[in-house]
This record gives sequence, structure tokens and C-alpha cells, in this order.
Amino acid sequence: SNHKKRFVLQVESHMATVFVSRRMPDEVMARFQSCALIKELRVSPHDRQLTREELIQGISGADVVVTQLVDRVDAGVLEAAGAAQRLRLIANYAAGFDNIDLQACRAASPQLRVSNTPGALTDTTADLSFALLLAAARRICEGNTYLHAGKFQSWAPCLFLGADVHHKVLGIVGMGRIGQAVARRGVGFGMTVLYVNPHPIVPELEKELNATLVTLDELLARSDFVSLHCPLNPATRHLIGAAQLHAMKRTAILVNAARGPVVDEAALAAALRDGTISAAGLDVFEHEPKVEPALLGLPNCVAVPHIGSASRETRVRMGLMAYDNVVASLTGAPLPPVL
Repeated sequence: SNHKKRFVLQVESHMATVFVSRRMPDEVMARFQSCALIKELRVSPHDRQLTREELIQGISGADVVVTQLVDRVDAGVLEAAGAAQRLRLIANYAAGFDNIDLQACRAASPQLRVSNTPGALTDTTADLSFALLLAAARRICEGNTYLHAGKFQSWAPCLFLGADVHHKVLGIVGMGRIGQAVARRGVGFGMTVLYVNPHPIVPELEKELNATLVTLDELLARSDFVSLHCPLNPATRHLIGAAQLHAMKRTAILVNAARGPVVDEAALAAALRDGTISAAGLDVFEHEPKVEPALLGLPNCVAVPHIGSASRETRVRMGLMAYDNVVASLTGAPLPPVL
């Protein structure tokens, strides 16, 4: 009986208030709703990005917060929400974490941890990156619009001539998990892979991926396709600007499924308009959800609304990973390597 009483007390001491900034897939929400460790589950009623004030209100009084990649958590938000008193985990529902000011989190409280969902979305994001590459190369979206508009009269020798993908040179900027997964898809198309990374990948992997470490200048000059998979930080902001676009082949195609600000969007719009490069495939934008107006309406710009990880399986997997991080935090179990 004493043992039982001790156990109940122990569990109660971990009973927590959890705030979820945006509803996740039903399978994930069910897990949160049935968790015995959660005393109060607060879920944002809005199916949209929260304002700064709404985010502060949500974090206030919470032990754990599950954030989305659009939730900007900085020193001002943490201070206004009184996070130092109670907050012990920010579980980011994303692989990236540029929306969380890690330094501010460390400064706010030594007990405050941050987790993310790496690995869960690797292959799904790589699939989308390659889909953008193929769509831009083979002019899929232009052909689709043309056909739906009732303009297709007959097969023609020069109708929507695009570019081959097979046996071309694929340049990958950022050879982490997703970069490697895209390279693996390139291998399936018989492509030669060039890559830029802070450090070389292991020789066995280089061999498997037919990949060579080069400088950014060499990658831009030689690649038929340039695919961006680097994190966003001060060194990578506007990594691709007017000068880099001019260094690419006129027939080259740029793909960005990393973070919008890695590319100078105004410079890209000018390059696509002027024929400096052939086409672009974009999943992310510099000032999301706003898109550079000059990009809209360009037929050689294939653009989708940040859906890199948007398969049902992956979004559920990401949510369950975030849930596991929450449970680990509440039970004192070790979290996966935290940021």
C-alpha cells in the first residue's frame, strides 16, 4: 500500500500542463489525450499560425509546449510567458529548429530543453525534392495547366520540350540525412553527384552515392541540377544570390526544399525571368507564407506550399516522435540528443 502511495505521488509530481500550438493528425492527438502524465492538455483552437500574443498566452503556465516550425520562440516570448518558472520542454514538431532561439532557452532556465523530430521526415522530404526536380525538368506543371485548359490538339515534336534528368550532374548543398537521401535517388537515375558540406562524408558512402566533395563555386559551375539541403543559419542566409545564380549553367535547375532564406528570392525571380537559369522547384520561401510577387506567374517556377514532409505517414511519425519526447521529459527519461 505504501509502495502504491509512493508511486501515485511520483506520477502526480510529473502531471503536467501541455500546450499544443496547432492540432496534429488524429492518431497523434489521441496519444496526447490518453496520456496519464498530462493533467491538462491545451490545444490551440485555431487551425492557423498563432500570433505572437497567442503563442505567449499558450506557453504561459505550461510545463511542455509542442511547437510548429512557424512558431518563433525567442527571448521576448519566453520572458513574456514567464517560461523560466515552469517550462521544461519545447518539443518542436519539425526536423529544423531555426524557429527556436536556443541561446535564449539556455538563458531562460537550465531545466528547459528543446527537442526536434530528425530522421522522421528524411525520405519523404527527399521524395518531394526529387519530385520538384522532375517537375521542373520535364515541365509537368506547364503541361498539366495546358491540358486542363483544353489546349491539347495533338502530339507535336516540340511540345513542352524539357530536360533529361538521367545521367546528369546533381549538385547537393548540405549532405546531411536529406541531402544523402536525394543523392540516393539521383543514383537511381544514373546521376553523378557533387556535394558541398562542412566535412566530407565517409568514403564508403561517397562511393555508394557516386559523390564527390567540391567547393560551392565548382558545384554551381558543373551541376545540371542544384538541390539545397543545408540548415538555415547566418552563414547560409542568401547563400544563393545573384552572383551564384549567374555562376550556374543557363540550362541549370535550382531546387530548394531546405529553408526559404537560403535563397535571395528577388534575385531568383530575376534569374528565372531573364533566362540566367532554366527553372526552379521551390517548397520553401523567404518570407513564408508571403511569396516574392515576381515569382508568381513564372511558368518556369514550380512552387508548392511547404509540403516537404506532408505525407500522412510522416506527419504521424513526427507527431509520435514529439509525443515520445514529451513523455521522456515528464518521466525524467533521457531525451534523444537535445539541441
